[in-house]
Amino acid sequence: MSLDPSLKSKGALSRHRNVLSRDERILLLKEEERWEEGKSVLGLPKVANRKVK
Repeated sequence: MSLDPSLKSKGALSRHRNVLSRDERILLLKEEERWEEGKSVLGLPKVANRKVK
């Protein structure tokens, strides 16, 4: 039996994702200087994850 191409893990993280993990959102907020240390990780502001062509 063969494995469906969509289930292969090779290159899975290089694909564009609309939903970011909490860690990724905090990193983007730090880069934009919108994050303060010691702030709660709950209720984070939305972060746009635009696909760059």
